[in-house]
Amino acid sequence: MARSTIKKPETPLGRTRRARRMVRVLDLGYPDAHCELDFTTPLELLVAVVLSAQTTDVRVNMVTPALFRRYRKAADYASADRAELEELIHSTGFYRNKATSLIGLGSALVERFGGEVPGTLAELVTLPGVGRKTANVVLGDAFGVPGITVDTHFGRLVRRWGWTEEEDPVKVEHAIGALIERKDWTLLSHRTIFHGRRVCHARTPACGACLLAPQCPSYGLGQVDPAKAEKLVKGEEAPHLIALAERVRAGEKLA
Repeated sequence: MARSTIKKPETPLGRTRRARRMVRVLDLGYPDAHCELDFTTPLELLVAVVLSAQTTDVRVNMVTPALFRRYRKAADYASADRAELEELIHSTGFYRNKATSLIGLGSALVERFGGEVPGTLAELVTLPGVGRKTANVVLGDAFGVPGITVDTHFGRLVRRWGWTEEEDPVKVEHAIGALIERKDWTLLSHRTIFHGRRVCHARTPACGACLLAPQCPSYGLGQVDPAKAEKLVKGEEAPHLIALAERVRAGEKLA
């Protein structure tokens, strides 16, 4: 059975090398990882990420088709009828606060950026409802600028992996940015989030069916029995992930 081979204490160089090996394994596990919010323009992505707070990407994707048909430009959000906007986004939760953010977002884009979504972190975080997490998603997926998206899944996993002990999202972002090459930041974010949703669950991680088991210092936190762990793996990638985990348990090094 695969189990962690991490020896403590670990040197900074050892942590960096292990983290980069894990990145390569994640690449094998999730070659098609991507932003799971549906969008076609930077504005659509920005709006979708704002709506995704405290709800699921699936729920947001149910709401945005009608929303994007009604509001096509930043000016449309700036001049939106609040009651109509709130009705369209009601099911995402916190709809009043989100409506306020979207109207303010549209106004700020029109007034300060000619109606276009800016392509820098410094500019994006000045917009209503936009923090570093949202800005990094937009930069990475709409503009191709590498960014680390620290959501709850990402923060939980990098701490379990022993990459950092930081809790503050900004400190986590900087700590991981120092470990991992910049070119890998955006895809690492997606692959880590995919892994958190499919295998490394908050309550009961599927440790016995995890392709990262030998390199994870938290191995054993969840279900270690392979047959039971495999039942915990979610998503359409499950057969692929389980097959890789079987290879790991057989002693094969994936990276």
